[in-house]
Amino acid sequence: MCFEEIAIIGDVHAEADHLEIALHFFQKAHLEMILCVGDIVDGWGNVDRCCQLLDQAEVVTVRGNHDRWFVEGVIRNSSEATQWSDISDTSHTFMRSLPNTKVIETITGRLLLCHGLGANDMQRLTPDDYGYALEVINELHSLIDEQEYRFVVNGHTHRRMVRQFKNLTVINAGTLSAYHEPCIAIANFRTRLVQFYDFQEKRLVRSGNPVRLY
Repeated sequence: MCFEEIAIIGDVHAEADHLEIALHFFQKAHLEMILCVGDIVDGWGNVDRCCQLLDQAEVVTVRGNHDRWFVEGVIRNSSEATQWSDISDTSHTFMRSLPNTKVIETITGRLLLCHGLGANDMQRLTPDDYGYALEVINELHSLIDEQEYRFVVNGHTHRRMVRQFKNLTVINAGTLSAYHEPCIAIANFRTRLVQFYDFQEKRLVRSGNPVRLY
């Protein structure tokens, strides 16, 4: 199936309340497909509830670096790190099932859902990267040169972004984290527009004008 419009959820970081608001918003908008870039764990909210919400809504979710660390049992020393004993067996199963990447077909080309860039869940790409900062991102150049994907939906930086690189458009929906200007996005491949929405208390409002995909 080729999708015309998709909803995008950025890094979750246990923000169950924001996730529930976003999913309800998408449900009312009758979105065909919901994508999530991962990093479900490591935050002050309820990870079990996040896993349950994502699973019940059939959100296509990939593994973030924090999710990988959680499953591997590493970097668990920070105060907001989710511990293995903090979540249920059902959530353990959900977390272990997350793929590194996922391919989605849209009406205007193939989309790669990932966390960082491609298979590298630690690779950063920000709105401020230019010149040498872009030259050294090997994963970006591989994606451009291979021409397999028209779009990449990623996360990791917590910064909303739509950037065009030759034949490739990269979309980052930011994060649900209350500490980093939480937002979500909807990408329409027929109108070629991405609209971001900001969280204001317990509702979502448009964030400026839509951004062109290409």
